Amino acid sequence: MSKSVDRADLSSVAFEDLVAEMIRRLGDDPERDGMARTPERVAKAMAFLTKGYGETPEAVLGEALFEESHQSMVLVKDVELYSLCEHHMLPFFGKAHVAYIPNGRIMGLSKVARLVEVYARRFQVQERLTEQIAQAVWDTTQPEGVAVVIEAYHLCMMMRGVEKQNSKTLTSAMRGVFLEDHRTRDEFMRFVTSVHPPL
Repeated sequence: MSKSVDRADLSSVAFEDLVAEMIRRLGDDPERDGMARTPERVAKAMAFLTKGYGETPEAVLGEALFEESHQSMVLVKDVELYSLCEHHMLPFFGKAHVAYIPNGRIMGLSKVARLVEVYARRFQVQERLTEQIAQAVWDTTQPEGVAVVIEAYHLCMMMRGVEKQNSKTLTSAMRGVFLEDHRTRDEFMRFVTSVHPPL
């Protein structure tokens, strides 16, 4: 766990100076036309792209947990996500599919997407991101089971290194009945891989 920092520092002159110095070391002039405000813009962009560090699942859910007797699978599919690879600080992007089987409580559907955001808007690896989303749903709703699949493209593989443009990474995390019962897991995977026309 990283130590706590004051995220207000991201908008400080000191942070902008660091960006300006990086530009210089890379061989450009941060004071030339076109780049004069780049350090400020980068600071604002990084504050947004890492805003998940200032958020928690509990705060996101708030009072959006409801008593409900529904006992079948709830699946929120194709949740777009954008994150930053912690190794190269390059983006990776894709979709998350999040399912759970309630045990007396459900969460507001939009909160599933918000939980994805909490963990995606940080420096990440896809494997940990998948586990963190699953664990957050498991801990906050205490369901019968949770399943998360993420499929994503990583720019650290596409625009550098091996430069593979069409390589997609899939990760999964299961809890409860999705882990213990292959029929439930298979049903989830059928839903995830099925193709439906747009509404």
